Amino acid sequence: MSSAERAEQSRVIRTLVADDQAVVRTGFVNLLGTQEDIEVVAEAEDGARAVLAARETRPDLALLDIRMPHKNGIEAAREILAASGGATKVLMLTTFGLDEYVYDALAAGAAGFLLKDATFPELLHAVRVVAAGNALLAPEITKRLIAEFVHARGSRLPLPAAGDLTARETEVLTLIARGLSNAEIAGRLTITDHTVKTHINRLFAKLELRDRAQAVIVAYELGLVRAGGESGARYR
Repeated sequence: MSSAERAEQSRVIRTLVADDQAVVRTGFVNLLGTQEDIEVVAEAEDGARAVLAARETRPDLALLDIRMPHKNGIEAAREILAASGGATKVLMLTTFGLDEYVYDALAAGAAGFLLKDATFPELLHAVRVVAAGNALLAPEITKRLIAEFVHARGSRLPLPAAGDLTARETEVLTLIARGLSNAEIAGRLTITDHTVKTHINRLFAKLELRDRAQAVIVAYELGLVRAGGESGARYR
């Protein structure tokens, strides 16, 4: 194991938890507090206080409920991300009844979603994945939701042109949208992890993408993938 890997494993994820339901908030705080690599540095009962707490504590990750008083989670996420320059990652709490907000939250910069009835292992996995800078978009339900709302409500992000992408870059973008990690993409395409990262960096630059979450939205908007995991890509 390299020194960089050891440093990453020993890094403590400083976390903010915001939810207006005290029972839910306390439950998440107590569960996260059992882990050596996670420290809850602040709690908030509404979106406005979450923004203030984030400014004061500069957490690595903000776990935000979507529906909160005074300022909803999407507005709070947008402000927290802007104030931190993207240094604070955002993981949204949602329920099946609030799924119409998924696309808006992604467009605001959220990197993932967690259902309020998630299991303890699912909670820990989500926190660690998002804190590491990755998008938690692999669950099939999230992909179907993104596809549905992009189709029903039209584009909310400036739609880039895909014509400048190479066939391989288009293929990589499609696989990102289908929830594959860099390692899985490398295995699927029989290329190295380094080559995958190079393709991702280039396609992100060409399409002016901020992160993998935005890449998923754009892939659906461009018709590269459809609901149910079907691919609509046509490579040149």
